[in-house]
Amino acid sequence: MAALAGAERIDFRFLRDTIEVSDSLLSKHILTLENAGYVKVDKAFVGKRAKTWLALTPQGRAAFTRYTDVLRQITEGATRA
Repeated sequence: MAALAGAERIDFRFLRDTIEVSDSLLSKHILTLENAGYVKVDKAFVGKRAKTWLALTPQGRAAFTRYTDVLRQITEGATRA
């Protein structure tokens, strides 16, 4: 989700290569996030090649923001202790 949060949309292959996972593993995770309403998947042909574009939905962006806020609180609390 962090990779998706930094862009409007990302190509499936770029994301796969960036996070260094297999197509099948990334597809499974994307399906889970799509079913949760966090990711939107668009498929189109560019020339003769199929392209898959991934983007965070507003709900997914909000969930990621909440997640990073909680992590920030945890790490700030740990540095004060």
